[in-house]
Amino acid sequence: MHRFEGRTAIVTGAGSGLGAATAARLGAEGAAVACVDVAVDGTSRTVAGIREQGGRAQAYVADVSDPAAVTAAVAAATRELGRPSVVVNCAGIGRFYHSHEMPFADWQRIIAVNLTGTFLVCQAALPHLIAGGGVIVNIASNAGLMSQPYSAAYCASKGGVVQLTRALADEYLERGVRVNAIAPGGIETPLQDVFRKAPEGIDFKKLGKIKTPLGNATPAEVAALIAFVASDEGRYMTGAIVSIDGGLTM
Repeated sequence: MHRFEGRTAIVTGAGSGLGAATAARLGAEGAAVACVDVAVDGTSRTVAGIREQGGRAQAYVADVSDPAAVTAAVAAATRELGRPSVVVNCAGIGRFYHSHEMPFADWQRIIAVNLTGTFLVCQAALPHLIAGGGVIVNIASNAGLMSQPYSAAYCASKGGVVQLTRALADEYLERGVRVNAIAPGGIETPLQDVFRKAPEGIDFKKLGKIKTPLGNATPAEVAALIAFVASDEGRYMTGAIVSIDGGLTM
């Protein structure tokens, strides 16, 4: 399939995990991919992988929580790869905390990357999408749709992504821009490893609600869903929050 032939896609968090898998999938389907991340080495590997398969890709180092860095990255990608018509916000961080012990700086950082970063990338890309049509796919989480213990900041940030997605979809419905969100459960990524580092004294029984007999998804499985939603085959979808979580939110 070459559903993205002649299109430019911006993928954040492209240095590893879901972002890397999404960048690779879009590149394999013909997109010129702007791979955005703070992880220089990981992003370079993603770009190299796309190029080895005959695709076009360029790395852009940017912290998505920094407005100036985001603006510069989107401008550079537009100049070097062409007008973006696909934006996928995969950049995200998190970990477990006892909420009453969580450092304020950690709360701020999780909100800044997961929610504010998603908004800033959308904001920078929207003028280009409006100019010729396009689609945004934000990565939310089952944690944005249900309660999850020891995850106040992460749940708040992903719940915010859900409502940000709906608000943008409504605002730009008549302007040729579709905005949807994917809400995964567990994925075998480096972020999953971070969540395995639990603070002392947590009740592991409380975490049973976020486990499913289907285990974790692979990044490639979720990337395939993202590609569908971002493609013309997903034309009739906007404002949708699509779960891929092994039945956690059924």
